[in-house]
Amino acid sequence: MKTREDVKIINQGLEDEMEVSGYRPCLWKLVLVGVGAVCSGGLLLLLLYWLPEWGVKGTCTHTSLSDAHTLLLRTKDEFRQWFRVRVHRMLAPGRKPFEELDVKPRSQLANGNFGHQVCSVQDEQLPQEQQVQIQYFTHHSFRYYWNDAIQNFAFYQGLEDVKVSCAHIHCEHSRGLTKALQDYRRLFFGENEIAVRVPSLFKLLVKEVLNPFYVFQLFSVVLWSAEDYYYYATAIVFMSVISIATSLYTIRKQYVMLHDMVASHSVVRVSVCRGDKDTEQAMSTELVPGDVIAIPANGMVMPCDAVLFQGTCVVNESMLTGESVPVTKTSLPSSGDEAARSYSMEEHKRHTLFCGTHVIQTRFYAGELVKAVVIRTGFSTEKGQLVRSILHPKPTDFRLYRDAYLFLLCLVGVAGIGFVYTIVLSIINKVSAKTIIIESLDIITITVPPALPAAMTAGIVYAQRRLKRVGIFCISPQRINMCGQLNLVCFDKTGTLTEDGLDLWGIHRAEHGSFVAPEPGPAEERLVKSAFVACMATCHSLTKIEGELSGDPLDLKMFAATGWVLEEPTEEETALHNPLMPTVVRPPKRAVTRDGQSQSQVQNMSCEMGIVRQFPFSSVLQRMSVVVRRLGDKHMEAFLKGAPEVVAGLCKPHSVPQSFTETLESYTRQGFRVIALAHRQLESKLSWHKVQTLSSFFFLRDLIETNMEFLGLIVMQNKIKPETAGVLTELRRANIRTLMVTGDDMLTAVSVARDCGMVRSHENVIVADAAPPRDSRPPCITWRYVDKPAQTARDDQTAQILVEEMYHFALNGRAFAVITEHFPQLIQKLALRATVFARMAPDQKTQLVEILQGIDYIVGMCGDGANDCGALKRAHSGISLSELEASVASPFTSSTSNISCVPNLIREGRAALITSFCVFKFMALYSIIQYISVILLYWILSNLGDFQFLFIDLVIILIIAFTMSLNPAWKDLVRQRPPSSLISGPLLCSVLTQILTCLAFQVLAFYLVQQQSWYERWTPQSDACNVSRPSSFSDRRNGTASHDHKNIRNYENTSLFYVSSFQYLAVAIVFSKGKPFRQPSYKNWPFMLSCVGLYSFLLFIMLYPISAIDNFLEIVCVPHDWRVTLVIVIAANAVVSFILEILIVDIILWRLVFRGSQGANGPRESSSGDTPQVANDSWGALFLSRLFCRRNKPPKVLYRHLALELQDDADWPPKPSTVTYAAEAQPHISATL
Repeated sequence: MKTREDVKIINQGLEDEMEVSGYRPCLWKLVLVGVGAVCSGGLLLLLLYWLPEWGVKGTCTHTSLSDAHTLLLRTKDEFRQWFRVRVHRMLAPGRKPFEELDVKPRSQLANGNFGHQVCSVQDEQLPQEQQVQIQYFTHHSFRYYWNDAIQNFAFYQGLEDVKVSCAHIHCEHSRGLTKALQDYRRLFFGENEIAVRVPSLFKLLVKEVLNPFYVFQLFSVVLWSAEDYYYYATAIVFMSVISIATSLYTIRKQYVMLHDMVASHSVVRVSVCRGDKDTEQAMSTELVPGDVIAIPANGMVMPCDAVLFQGTCVVNESMLTGESVPVTKTSLPSSGDEAARSYSMEEHKRHTLFCGTHVIQTRFYAGELVKAVVIRTGFSTEKGQLVRSILHPKPTDFRLYRDAYLFLLCLVGVAGIGFVYTIVLSIINKVSAKTIIIESLDIITITVPPALPAAMTAGIVYAQRRLKRVGIFCISPQRINMCGQLNLVCFDKTGTLTEDGLDLWGIHRAEHGSFVAPEPGPAEERLVKSAFVACMATCHSLTKIEGELSGDPLDLKMFAATGWVLEEPTEEETALHNPLMPTVVRPPKRAVTRDGQSQSQVQNMSCEMGIVRQFPFSSVLQRMSVVVRRLGDKHMEAFLKGAPEVVAGLCKPHSVPQSFTETLESYTRQGFRVIALAHRQLESKLSWHKVQTLSSFFFLRDLIETNMEFLGLIVMQNKIKPETAGVLTELRRANIRTLMVTGDDMLTAVSVARDCGMVRSHENVIVADAAPPRDSRPPCITWRYVDKPAQTARDDQTAQILVEEMYHFALNGRAFAVITEHFPQLIQKLALRATVFARMAPDQKTQLVEILQGIDYIVGMCGDGANDCGALKRAHSGISLSELEASVASPFTSSTSNISCVPNLIREGRAALITSFCVFKFMALYSIIQYISVILLYWILSNLGDFQFLFIDLVIILIIAFTMSLNPAWKDLVRQRPPSSLISGPLLCSVLTQILTCLAFQVLAFYLVQQQSWYERWTPQSDACNVSRPSSFSDRRNGTASHDHKNIRNYENTSLFYVSSFQYLAVAIVFSKGKPFRQPSYKNWPFMLSCVGLYSFLLFIMLYPISAIDNFLEIVCVPHDWRVTLVIVIAANAVVSFILEILIVDIILWRLVFRGSQGANGPRESSSGDTPQVANDSWGALFLSRLFCRRNKPPKVLYRHLALELQDDADWPPKPSTVTYAAEAQPHISATL
């Protein structure tokens, strides 16, 4: 028996963590499976193909991983998927890509590096006896190798696996690899390409045809052919061929698009360095981790992830971030504390060139190349992992699809009852064995409708087309239904809720430790020589690309406001100097009078500055700085800009105005974005050469960014987009919660949240300021009420009032990290009411989405693509407002750059979801109605005719199923949300009541026709239309005529055909719901035209029979009185179906019982959106909820359960001016805050 020790974990701690267990083939099991496959006609093999776990355990026996021939993988996420992989073996000179091979000792190596110890392997093949056998397997584009040390399979990611330090990269990996070592490492890492293989049509066809549904269709076609139902079998084959062809076209098109997107720049020629000076041209597919490549001066598209160790690059990373702002990449530090740390791609992102990003230009020293060491290749790169997530996505976890399978299993159970019934009845009537087998199996094919998947997909396809018309493009159509269930949407701020660009509102300079009056801008001539304007002109990361300034929009606005000019050195100028030539900024040459011209030019010359060194903006440090030198000055200066709180902390205390905090808060409360500036004269010992050549990046930065002089504030205005407030109001009225997740300042974010209506004016905002443990002080949370400061005389009274009012929590990224680590019991409570998340890093946005999903929210995420890719991919529905390549991570992309796409998407999602329910219910009723007809006809050894089946399935069902999906979405978002499950009270009640209604009226028609005075056993000579005498009792038993061995033509068949045909139309109209999620059915003219046409046709042929049609449909002539009676039965059936659906299901069960009980169990929402109808229904909801024992039923979703708990918690929310410590159960009042 397999124990837990036999199951190993691979990718531990990662998103794709899996359990792995080993197996080897077992001869006796293989023999048994072979015999079973022969006896079952191959069905057993199909079953083992569909269920990998059964396939492995049914043919193999368990063994250790080291001896395994086959591995069974199981994901550890909520889906618990099984995968079967084969173990392969290869021969290699060593067991690991970075291990030392037996050659020269270290002292004999040219530069003593690790790479050269390995690379002395000779180019020729090693003898067979010196090679070792290595086991490996491939899964989802990753290759896993056997590791003897850990007795498990491991994945080699790249150079990071050996924990190499930054200094180690400089001194021991800077010369590149020999050809022999490169070939050796390629054995483990493979070709450097993100290979999106477009499967052949034959392979796709086989995979599609082996789908369980198509196998069932094949079984049905064979069975119908055996019954001579060739027409219907041909029609089903035709439908299946169209469905398969459409599916193959769509799948192959997606593969081709992804292949073209990746292949356009995945294979390029690169310069590979061999030793100090030697370079050779090679294909990028040959690169392996440890190779050194030279970046050309005119740039390139990176074919791998590489770390820059020599020179500087300007890179466009829009493929990864969605933001087409060039960023400057600097060389990796080679000395100091930073150089001693292990290289990490995340930590050293500013030195790393990522695969797929575009190096626009390089800056280099004279005679030196810009070089980078390859870190990762192929699917291990950042771009490779993105493509891999598209190739192998997680399954869509939506309750509708799970319930659909359960419902189909119920239909299979019903079919099983009919199967037994048919066999027993046939044996009693001594029917031949062949007929028994065919008719009993036929029941199964009737119960499970073959057109169900196509009909279910139709609504989603129509919704996708409507979304495309409003500028929303979808790459994952199945997620459209999930949009209909969204009850929470997270929004990025900048570029999403607010305008993408910032406008300069004004400047607020500080002089001699106090603020001067605010000024509109820095362009006044009196400010040209001021340090404030010099900081604005130099402290940025702008560069010129093809003569145009390019860089961060904030930097562009700030620099443009100064009116200065930026000049970069040419390639010729750079080549004349050993150090890097500086970028120069200077004031413009102003047009003045002849007398003042000379003075103006001299002034401009004295203001000209060269940017000697730049310390790029760091989101961790929240600042950037530059070292500059004025023309003619011997000493250098440093300028700093960043978050005001950070900059103030780096300045001399006496230079920071006493009113700094109040001034900053006054701006941020108004929604302005504020940036602080600082300045410092550098000591003479910090010469040009020392600043340029000092390799300890962080040591130099820390040395410079201290003891600064505070210069003042730049006030930027970020306007809210015109559509934002209206959309958020619409979402709030629809009871859809909205959050703001931004990287901006807390008070600015809160102000924007108030301005756009996310937080209303009368609602309180509670800021949770969390601090990590420090010295002996435990981690703590300080609760601060924005705009509602606690008053000492009325603390208790104010707190009590605030508890009763609506409140929102606000957290920043630092507090979020502390709370998730040290206060895990609070994070879900905070997530229930938190509305503003500020200063959030990209991974924290993703983590927040996971937390919200953990309390059962259906989460949508809307962002502009910048830093939102992880959250967009993780959310149930991600909506990108960016059409750049980063949007490939998002299921939906909007061509409009505002959030008006969100309600459009939710409306279409709700319409598609309701359409799916309607179609599923209709197809289920269709199969049950036909099942009832066949079961009743089997009682008299009859059946429906071939052309009757054909007319019902093709003319009625397909036309109705495809046209009833055309209802557009309702124009408004309502508070009510559509159900998410087929296994819910109202939907089950709806289906069951309609089934019972159809059963009752079919049984009524079946027995009523047998009681008619003209009823007799039908023969070709029968003329019931003109019979006036009653038939003898002995003739009333219907038998099988010699000329019609199937006994299709009889009065019961004709009566049931008419009644059932009208039942299909009745349930279609009853189930085709309109308001509040779809437009009314009468606006769906194809559906209405189809229903009217079919009703008219059926009534016409029933009341005014046409012999040609009767013969085609195998209908017999019945008296006119009986036709009128059938019309009455059909009309009564339609009325009863309509009353049961509208009165019982829609009004009593859904509106009063289920929705009423949800309101009782959920948190109390604002009553401003309640209608008089809701108020009038409250008494009914109370009475019927008690009647159905639902009043005290606990809520099913966790966030409602938490809300109920917090309603009874007297200490929640925390009162003003309190502090919660990690070691304490209750918050306490802090003495001073």
